[in-house]
Amino acid sequence: MPAYEVLYSPLFREHKPEEYHPENPSRLDYAIEGLKANDLWKNIREPEEATPNDLLGVHERPYVARVRELSKSSGNLDPDTYVSPGTWNAALKAFGASREAALSAMERKGLYLALVRPPGHHSGRNGKAFNAPTLGFCIFNNIAGAAKLVEALDGKAVIIDFDAHHGNGTQEIFWNDPNVIHIDIHETDIYPWSGHEHEVGGRDAKGTKVNIPMPHYSRDDDYIFVWREIVVPIVENLDPKVILISAGFDGFRGEHLTTLRLTERFFRYAGSTLSKYSLTVILEGGYDVGLRKGLPAFIEGHLSGIETEETVHPSYETLKTVEKIIEIQKKQWEL
Repeated sequence: MPAYEVLYSPLFREHKPEEYHPENPSRLDYAIEGLKANDLWKNIREPEEATPNDLLGVHERPYVARVRELSKSSGNLDPDTYVSPGTWNAALKAFGASREAALSAMERKGLYLALVRPPGHHSGRNGKAFNAPTLGFCIFNNIAGAAKLVEALDGKAVIIDFDAHHGNGTQEIFWNDPNVIHIDIHETDIYPWSGHEHEVGGRDAKGTKVNIPMPHYSRDDDYIFVWREIVVPIVENLDPKVILISAGFDGFRGEHLTTLRLTERFFRYAGSTLSKYSLTVILEGGYDVGLRKGLPAFIEGHLSGIETEETVHPSYETLKTVEKIIEIQKKQWEL
């Protein structure tokens, strides 16, 4: 049996808004409720806190200093993103947990869930990234910290981001890095309004950034088709020791920040297709039902070790999206 661990700390709850905000400590309650209901709330480990110097491998010093200073009281980094007196320590702990989960995945095959907040994939080197108007609830880029560690140890890193919103911060940080492959499947034309098919990486890294903008109201059939036609072939071509997952569940049907209509079926399928790889799973978005149902489904799919067979009927818009991505990426990948 592959290993399974949850890296979690009560400190993640100390990043909290003064008034209502969708990114709040109750997200952890929903996630834990879903894990408990599926006998997955076990093997819990308190992670180590990162140091400020660890952050400088990903972020510029002035941005780190700004977060630290603003976190001395409650306030805002921007109209979407708050800070509180607990933000600095919670964000350091989240960054440390993500790096620790990556190191564990390198050492022993399994699934290592960094159940962290604040989330991170919208955060670029200096904060806002790729012309996004805000940081989109994020503080430090946890998945980038984990990827830097894997890259240093293994020569390359593979990131798959299935949060409903494009991981623009992650893309910016690794834009010119040919050793970090970043596959991002997200809803088209919503915040942060980046992640188009033609965004394939900088001059020396072309093809290492694979963006899959999904049509509005996409369902399981659409996502499973795209995953099977693009994500799985690229992963099999790379055959990485570890895959880093920016795990957002805000595309689940019943979540309210996107139009996507995904269910347990897609997340279980996605997890099952990666069952032969060691996974570092780092929490991004998801604000209610997606955490209660999508998160455990993904983990169950992976731990089952059985890849499910799915007959799908994708929409015409999804077929055209895949056709366009294959045309753009075919020089780099056998799709």
